[in-house]
Amino acid sequence: MKNSFSRHPSAFSAETDLTYSRRRLLELGAAGLLAASFAPLAGCAADEPPINALPVKPLGRVPGFGGRLPNIVFIYADDLGYGDLSCYGSRAVRTPNIDRLSREGVTFTDFYSCNALCSPARYGLLTGRYPQRSGLDFPLWEGRKGKLGFRVSKQLGHIFSRMGLADMGKESSINGIPTGEITIAEALREAGYQTWAIGKWHVGDFGLYPEYHPENNGFDRFFGVPYSNGQDPFPLYRGKAQIEENIQGDDQAKLSRIYTEEAIKFIDERDGRPFFLYLPYNAPHRPLHPSEKFRRKSRSGLYGDVVEELDHYVGKLLDALRDRGLEGNTLVFFSSDNGPWYNGSAGGLRGGKGQSFEGGFRVPLIAKWPGRIRPNSRCGEMASILDIFPTLLAIAGVNAPVDRIIDGKNITGLLTGKSRKTPHETLYFYHHDDLEGVRNGSYKYYRMINHYKYPLPTNKKWGGVGKARIGEWPLLYDLSTDPGESYNLAQNMPEVAERMEGLMRKWEGEMAENAAGIVR
Repeated sequence: MKNSFSRHPSAFSAETDLTYSRRRLLELGAAGLLAASFAPLAGCAADEPPINALPVKPLGRVPGFGGRLPNIVFIYADDLGYGDLSCYGSRAVRTPNIDRLSREGVTFTDFYSCNALCSPARYGLLTGRYPQRSGLDFPLWEGRKGKLGFRVSKQLGHIFSRMGLADMGKESSINGIPTGEITIAEALREAGYQTWAIGKWHVGDFGLYPEYHPENNGFDRFFGVPYSNGQDPFPLYRGKAQIEENIQGDDQAKLSRIYTEEAIKFIDERDGRPFFLYLPYNAPHRPLHPSEKFRRKSRSGLYGDVVEELDHYVGKLLDALRDRGLEGNTLVFFSSDNGPWYNGSAGGLRGGKGQSFEGGFRVPLIAKWPGRIRPNSRCGEMASILDIFPTLLAIAGVNAPVDRIIDGKNITGLLTGKSRKTPHETLYFYHHDDLEGVRNGSYKYYRMINHYKYPLPTNKKWGGVGKARIGEWPLLYDLSTDPGESYNLAQNMPEVAERMEGLMRKWEGEMAENAAGIVR
């Protein structure tokens, strides 16, 4: 039986000419202005996700599980590109501390976010589920508190996107991570972990909606901000108390430092139990504000200054773990939520933040776990940020949820080198709420995607008009020989393209039947 939250495959055809008369454009513009005047004042219109109706049940421990539980640190950069680290080939940005982490652990070359935008990617990390299962398709902004001009421009962006004149999609249908979801922190608590979140939350404006606060979603303590540093106001919280009302301009230069200092303070205040530290930095998300110590010190502008400062503080944290005798029993991850935005490098990959091309989704992943992960090793298998949830549960001996689909897979074998094959057959690539592409093996396929090329960069919604002017659909690439997605193979390999299209249609059928992924 279909649930009320089902998603349906788009009925849009690539051969459809979308034409707008002058009168229709004026009507849409007037409607957009009217909607922009009122919709931002009310915030997102939120549906009640079906996952919230599930009864709360303990996950329980894996029978017979033994062994010493590791401390776990997950460091999450914001909008850091695949090519922005020296250990991923950058010659413009120096990252000696993250490079050290790479030398002492495993570096993944084919690791993907579950989305090319901030909020949906963080939802996937925390829950192990595609964000489309709950309708979190687009970044969550600051509710009713933002300045009127910003809210109006945001609404106009969504309106113009429906006309094919912009590429912002539509707002998420929820205001934050659903209360019925199980987060990594909630799961690890069942194994006795202390859980701390320090930095950028961005899965619900808890100043407006308290149920989305990290401390109401499995974290024992929180220090940080509710969303991205490009928003105004931009408050800082300790726990549930606001300690700064609005951090703007060069005052933001302190963020990487104070997050790291707070993380070290939390480590010093640990009570002997294993800990899970979730450390999502704001850097290097725009606007860029390096501190005076790092300003103009890199060879790559303000962006490079901010990344090198981030690397410095990653080093401070690693040193703190070593100096306190915790390094040997701590599993440290480093990753990014999506590809680069305006500044930064995707390392020769096509596209960037907000795009389903490799440059938007493929991100760094480095992991270090002394005695378990071989130093200076590399993994070229396909893996996803969705995998962190089931992997950490397995490492902690916590049962996986049985009442919902977990899209991620346990990649402990890939981390340790005991497995040489990805547990994924297929990964899916959504642009907002639209399934655009799929990867299976070395092939990447797009049914329809904005080409982002002159003269019609956002040409997908223009259908046949866009197709006649630039490019073609569908697109098929072999990433083993063409990671930059430069050579379309669809016409030369129609049988592969047809198989990939079949994978997309099968997934869309499953999502139409049970988008929320509830297991009855």
